[in-house]
Amino acid sequence: MDPYRLGLVATRIHYFQLVARLGSIRQAALALNVAPSSVSRILRQLEEELGTPLFERVRQRLKLTSAGELLLYHARISLSELNRACNEINDLHGLHRGTVSVAIVESVARGLMPSALEAFWSRHPAITVDIKVMGSQQAANAVSDGECDLAVVFDIRVPRTVRRIATASLPLGVLALPGGEMAKRTELKLFDLANERVILSDSSLTLGSSVEEAFNRSLVDLSRRSRTNSIGLMVDLAKRNLGTVLQTRVGVEQELGEGTLKFVPLVDSRLPPRKLMLLSRSEKEMSDAASALGKLLEQAIDRMVHAPAP
Repeated sequence: MDPYRLGLVATRIHYFQLVARLGSIRQAALALNVAPSSVSRILRQLEEELGTPLFERVRQRLKLTSAGELLLYHARISLSELNRACNEINDLHGLHRGTVSVAIVESVARGLMPSALEAFWSRHPAITVDIKVMGSQQAANAVSDGECDLAVVFDIRVPRTVRRIATASLPLGVLALPGGEMAKRTELKLFDLANERVILSDSSLTLGSSVEEAFNRSLVDLSRRSRTNSIGLMVDLAKRNLGTVLQTRVGVEQELGEGTLKFVPLVDSRLPPRKLMLLSRSEKEMSDAASALGKLLEQAIDRMVHAPAP
């Protein structure tokens, strides 16, 4: 059960929390699928009745005032208690009813998550799983703010209120076409990419900045062909041999299994492994359904670490 879907969270508080998180009335309106004027009107009414402004505009973004921060703090506590009540009611029905909400990065949505859901729904077909694809920090914040039960993310500082229940160190590598020169190698160094046209993740993905920093430290002249925030696009470009793509094995499971791409690890001290993390809310706030899905995701991450290279 979802407190928002059940109407347990007032519209004003819902709109206020979303604007506080996104820092923009326009972005909140897009997420809610309503007109920006509707969001503005509701916030204005809330501020008038409270007798104090809740936001101030700083560099084109809305920032909470002291009163806004106080309201957000107590709103989050209330939402956490509502979630806890819904979870406890779900538990009365065992694993025959309920909703689990998960925030994941795009690469996890391409392989790890579908496999975990297949196993989960084979055991618990009546449980609803709501999945949101977003950036790693956003996903962690969604768990911290009580909007999601679980998150699978890369390379972030975990919020203090969030529990880390699984971590995997995964090497970065090149997605090579079978039969190509790189595919014949068992490992690569950064200098092996000096004359390659590299396709990089952009700054919205945590991988992008770490790769470029590594190249700068190695003094290798990076020839960048493209930068994108889409893992799916990067994989498709690798399959068409349109550039050298750097990724982990996450999100490329199908292509590696089918043999359409080969993963060749990059072994270089300047390029540390990426950390894939499974995060959850506090144990007392987790429903039986969320805990069951978390266990399957934990097992899937563990298999990924110990799986032999195809």
